[in-house]
Amino acid sequence: MASGDPTTRGTSETAVGTSDPGQQWSTVSNPTSRPWLRTTITAGVTVSLFLVCLLVLLGILGGRLDSHVILTAALAAIVPLFVIVPTFLWLDRFEAEPPGYLVFAFLWGALVAVVGAFFINTFGLQVLIDAQWSDPFETGAVYLAPLTEETLKGLGVLLIFLLRRKEFDGIIDGIVYAGLIGAGFAFSENILYLGQAITEYGDEGLQATFIVRGLMGPFGHPLFTSCIGIGIGIAVGVRSPLGKVVAVVTGWVCAMLLHGLWNLSALAGLSGFVQAYLTYQVPIFLTFIGFLVWLRRREGRLIGLYLSPYADAGWLSHGEVAMLSRLRTRAAARSWARSTGGSPARRSMRAFQDSASELALLRYRLVRGTAENGASDRERVLLDAITAHRRAFIGSPVT
Repeated sequence: MASGDPTTRGTSETAVGTSDPGQQWSTVSNPTSRPWLRTTITAGVTVSLFLVCLLVLLGILGGRLDSHVILTAALAAIVPLFVIVPTFLWLDRFEAEPPGYLVFAFLWGALVAVVGAFFINTFGLQVLIDAQWSDPFETGAVYLAPLTEETLKGLGVLLIFLLRRKEFDGIIDGIVYAGLIGAGFAFSENILYLGQAITEYGDEGLQATFIVRGLMGPFGHPLFTSCIGIGIGIAVGVRSPLGKVVAVVTGWVCAMLLHGLWNLSALAGLSGFVQAYLTYQVPIFLTFIGFLVWLRRREGRLIGLYLSPYADAGWLSHGEVAMLSRLRTRAAARSWARSTGGSPARRSMRAFQDSASELALLRYRLVRGTAENGASDRERVLLDAITAHRRAFIGSPVT
């Protein structure tokens, strides 16, 4: 196949000549695999980092709160996650991100970013006090905390981008990872705030704090950090190095501004907070939700548009392209596969759909001239994977 050209169908497709679907599956290169040694070392370092931060976080909480207070606060802090996490997973339906990276994102926010922010904020405030700097907001919450926290959370999105550059497709990936990092950060931070409210004011303090942080502002941190995810996602599709830097920095600045405005409204008293909440926080949140809906629909349209040339060349059927561009028909296809071949066939259908979605988004970057090095080779790997996955649940190639 010509480099980057979907109009020529290859004659040496992986596993095409094999009659056993299980063997066909095993002979296809995993398009997302990494060398074993690199994977082991990376996993070991990551787990060690998370464990150290967990121990430090438990020490911070234990030094301020009783164990039963920590448990009560943690149970209350979990509640918003049942809304936040499904929202970002809902966005991630067309081209699902690897579960390991999603877990990494959440733990980065819940452990690394929280612990780092605690020490940097504490150190920064002490420096300001020693310098006898007059702080009009008394706590530095309006400028120091947004700078520190959004930088640390954004660093997690950047690390994921660097670790899986070939599969970081754009804005949706950036928002998903940023949102989960923000959700993790909010979870750990809420334990501290809720615990302090219980310690100082009892059940009334818990209820009031939960209303503000758990009901009125559960999407605060995920929304702030999503600005950075959007910036990195835009940078993926920009050719100019300067344009990439501008996109990332703009997203980072927007995240800090939104974070600072939220903290400023919290310092304005109950009436000031409610007024700010209704006048600009709710509209911003509704705009963000509308943007997510538009992004998901746009991704479906892109998948249909950029898979069509492969259907013209015979790699896919036009019916498959139509199925792949709509979530409803994708779900119906998985149900059909399960009814005909059980769970293995359903897994093959899901893998077929994921590989096809990734192929479409890769093709989108190739056409725009923003694809990474080796993108044409990866295109062929994905095409071979699609062929083998199809054979595993249907048993015959496209004709």
